[in-house]
Amino acid sequence: MQLFNRGTAVLAGLALLMATSAASAQGGPPVRVRGTIEKVEGNVLTVRSRSGENLTIKLAQPMRVAAMVKATLADVKEGAYVGVSAMPQPDGTQKAFAVHLFMDSQRGAVPDRFDPQWDNRPGATMTNANVATTVAGKDGQELLVKHKDGEKKVLVPPGTPIARTVPGSAEDLKVGAKVFIGGARKEADGTWSAPNVTVGRDIDPPQ
Repeated sequence: MQLFNRGTAVLAGLALLMATSAASAQGGPPVRVRGTIEKVEGNVLTVRSRSGENLTIKLAQPMRVAAMVKATLADVKEGAYVGVSAMPQPDGTQKAFAVHLFMDSQRGAVPDRFDPQWDNRPGATMTNANVATTVAGKDGQELLVKHKDGEKKVLVPPGTPIARTVPGSAEDLKVGAKVFIGGARKEADGTWSAPNVTVGRDIDPPQ
């Protein structure tokens, strides 16, 4: 079994994770799956999706696992490469409900971009970008993040979950753990296949 490392496997896996678009038709584009592990049998997971379905998901071999661990707002420094899940505000800013830090080695592999229709929750957005500035504001930390097509002003309120992506292993795949799969495809027999999985180690992936 091969684990994620700081090389090609992590980069390719997480690039897929953050860049795939949602679809549900068999044979269509890969879909995002969010849910809770119900059973683990080798490289096959039974995942209860957040819509309540039990999905049988076969992970590719060698198994690619990434983990999310707790970080703090102090880790979100100028120059960091981050993913920001947020809700757009009337003044054009973004109000974060989750922030995660990528590894430096992922720059360029996980595309820097702004997705105005992220499917985490209705109306949500996703921005992968470099932190240009960070200053304390009266309602939380204010970030200016820059991606290839522009920049966004982001407010990170107190209590916003902050996570860091790190290499994971099969040991992280436990019953009850929350997972996010960004590239699942439905097979003819009704099961799903996936090139990789991100699992919450001590903090859950945004559900």
